[in-house]
This record gives sequence, C-alpha cells and structure tokens, in this order.
Amino acid sequence: MSESAAAGLSRELTEVQRTAITELLRVFPVVDELGARFAKRGHDLHLVGGSVRDALLGRLGDDLDFATSATPDETLGVLKGWAESTWETGREFGTIGAARRGLRLEITTYRAEAYDGVTRNPVVRYGSSLLDDLQRRDFTVNAMAVSVPGHAFTDPYGGLADLAERRLRTPGTPQQSFGDDPLRMLRAARFVAQLRFAVDPPVLAAIRSMAADLDRITAERVRDEFTKLLCGADPVPALRLLVDTGLADRFLPELPGLKLAIDEHAQHKDVYEHTLTVVRNAIRLEDGGPDFVLRMAALMHDVGKPATKAVGPDGRVSFHHHEVVGARLTRQRMKALKYPKDTISEVSELVALHLRFYGYGRGEWTDSAVRRYVTDAGPLLDRLHKLTRSDCTTRNRRKAAALAADYDALEVRIARLQEEEDLARVRPDLDGNAIMELLGIAPGPVVGQAWRYLKELRLERGPLDHDEAVAELYRWAEQHGIEHRP
Repeated sequence: MSESAAAGLSRELTEVQRTAITELLRVFPVVDELGARFAKRGHDLHLVGGSVRDALLGRLGDDLDFATSATPDETLGVLKGWAESTWETGREFGTIGAARRGLRLEITTYRAEAYDGVTRNPVVRYGSSLLDDLQRRDFTVNAMAVSVPGHAFTDPYGGLADLAERRLRTPGTPQQSFGDDPLRMLRAARFVAQLRFAVDPPVLAAIRSMAADLDRITAERVRDEFTKLLCGADPVPALRLLVDTGLADRFLPELPGLKLAIDEHAQHKDVYEHTLTVVRNAIRLEDGGPDFVLRMAALMHDVGKPATKAVGPDGRVSFHHHEVVGARLTRQRMKALKYPKDTISEVSELVALHLRFYGYGRGEWTDSAVRRYVTDAGPLLDRLHKLTRSDCTTRNRRKAAALAADYDALEVRIARLQEEEDLARVRPDLDGNAIMELLGIAPGPVVGQAWRYLKELRLERGPLDHDEAVAELYRWAEQHGIEHRP
C-alpha cells in the first residue's frame, strides 16, 4: 500500500476518532518529537498496536508502542542524548525501550517472523515493510498504525471497522495466527474482559479446535494473561469463553469442573453459575480498582465441592469441608501458575475462611468466636467481608435479606470489639520477655507454649489485667510441671 493510499484511509476515521488521535499527539508531543528524530536519520516511525486502538477508543495511556524501519542499533543511535533512559531487555525480539517525560516507549524494528514448524517458537527476522509487520499482529484492531510525524493512518486489514463493531478478527487466518503464538487465544478472552469485544465465529472455532496448543506456552505467560483477564472490566463473559472453548481445561480445570456439582444453597443453578455470580458480586463491592486477590478467591471459593459432593438418605446434597479441600486445590493451582507465595497464601486463606460466617445468625457466636474470626482473617478481614457478602446468591429475597442483616450485625459487633479491644493487634497480655522473667526460664520452646496459651486465653476471655494474666501463667506452668519462681 502506498503512502498516499494509506493517508487516504484517514478519511474513514470519524470526527471523534480523528479528535482522539489528535488529542493523543497533543497530550504526548514526545511522539512527534521522536518521529522527527527518526525521519532526520532516514527511518520510518509509526505508532502501532494497542496505542492506536486505545486512542481510537478514547483510552489514553502512557505506554506507547512504535514500529520502525530502523534496526535496534540504529534506534539506540536515534535515542542517544534524547531519552532519559533506555533498556534492551526485548532486544532479542527487536525491541528497544526508552523513557521520556514520564512515558514508557517501546520501539520495535519491523518484523516478519518465521516459525520452526516443530515447536513453532518464533525465529525473529527483521522486515522492511510496515504492512508485513502489521500482518503478523494478533488481531485486526491491533494492526493499525499512525505515522509520526506525518500522521498518516494505515489500516490494511479492516481494524477500524472491527473496532466500531467491537469484534475480534485476525489479520490472516486464525489458524495461522494461533499457530504462530497460541497465547493469542487467551489474549482474545482477555480482550473480551477488558474491552467487552465479541469474538468472530471463525476465530472462536479455531480456538476450540486449537485449545490444546496452549500447553506449549509457559506457565508465567499464561498467568500474566489470565491475571489481566480476571482484572478486566467484566471478566465473566471471558471466563465463559475459557470454559466453552476448552481453554480453561488446559490451565484452570477446576473452573469447568464446577459444572459437575449442584449447589445445596441454591438448587436452581449449579455451582459453576453460582461462582460466576459471586465473581460479579465481588466486583461490585470493590473500591479503588480491580482487586485480583478478591476476584480470584471468588472464582476459587467453591472448587472443593466436586471432590466433597455427597447425597444423603433424604436426597439432600452436601459438600462437607469443601472449603478445606478448596483451599488446598487453590494453592496447588496457583503454584502451578507460578503466582507469588504471598498472593497464593492470601487467596487460599480467603477460600478456607469463606464459610466461617454461616451459623452466626443462629446466635451461637460468643465474643470469643468473633475475636477468632477477626484474628484468623487478619489483614484479609475487609476482603473476607466482601467475599462472604458476595457468596449470597439466593433468589429467596427473605433469606437474602436475613443473611445481609446477620452480616451487618456481625460487622457492627466486630467494630464494637475492635474499639474496645484493638482486635487488629490481639496479643497475649504478657509478652515473651515477661513470661521468661516471671517463670525464671531462658528462651526456648516453653516460652512459645506459654505465649500461645495466653493468646488463646485472650481470645476466649478478652483482655486480662496484669495480675490475672500472671496468675493464669503460674496456673498453666504448674499444670505442665514447670518449676517457676513466684
């Protein structure tokens, strides 16, 4: 396509879209500034991919992607003395990174990748054509470009029309695209979650037939793509797509596995549908942006049900201790996906705790039980509140109202006890140093045993005054045959 033909395509932009591109270039004058430097050296430079797509959607970001005819060495030469910093972590793939005035810029040499035909790992080959570079991109909405500083719009594969229809298509055949990089199948689901796009039927069919190819992708790349999906604006349609196409079977089989169980709390729908509702409920309760830990806990909270399903003599279905099994399965799955240990611990702990609230409304909880609830949740208490409220999906309005009222009452009771006793920092009334001094013992296991006893006592009875705590310590020491000096 000639430069004049590409420029002619700019007439297809709506006034709003032309304004969006103009606004991007106005807000980020660095873009034209950089384009002028490349042009002076005789190189082309184009804003490409998600940067153009998001500008046309009115979603300005500060990470900008460029394609250029310059080689990585030539790009470094252009950036020298202009960029505030550069990095070469993507040099193997022809990418040079740069920072300027708060922006992160990634500049990649035109590529025309080939694949080895066995593992289909990319063998990067530099190209000389913008059109060849755009053809190798994942979806048509990411295969548009704006030249800088000339501002000519290039759209050889109909990305603009697909953007208007919010439709995901591939520049070539989906089989070729997904064969080149199977992660693109998961990325399609991510765009469904983030941008609320629909997947074109031929693309959907290709994902179904090629889902097993996702096994060639490293756990880390799958993890990163899935995290972005779950933190999207509306991940539920994307989660359905993962299950319906078989992608979930490859890296999160617990999710489709939920279709095998019937939820005893809501007989009108299975655990799978209940889980998707809980995810959506949890999102509504978020404040301050997407909370991956909360969303993942909502997604995994009932994964222990298939393994614990039992049918009693009366025909009632039960899932005893599914929260314990679910926490174990959650840890195993997140470990396989290479999530950080702290994240795994937080999500699995929420799964383990999500049933603790049930029974509170029967008036069985003492202040001691409330203290333990708060102490066991620790810094996860706010998330546990949200997860527990999200887990109420019954259509019985009276039951739903009663559960909500019970939890309101629990939160009021927690607030009262926190104000009175500082529950966030429950500690024994005597610390380790005091225990050693009072018992006349050196550091060792006995100190820890005494400390844990006093903490249990603190949880059971609330704060003790000093004399009470000392008397209890001496009583415990005598029961355990530990000599001490009074």
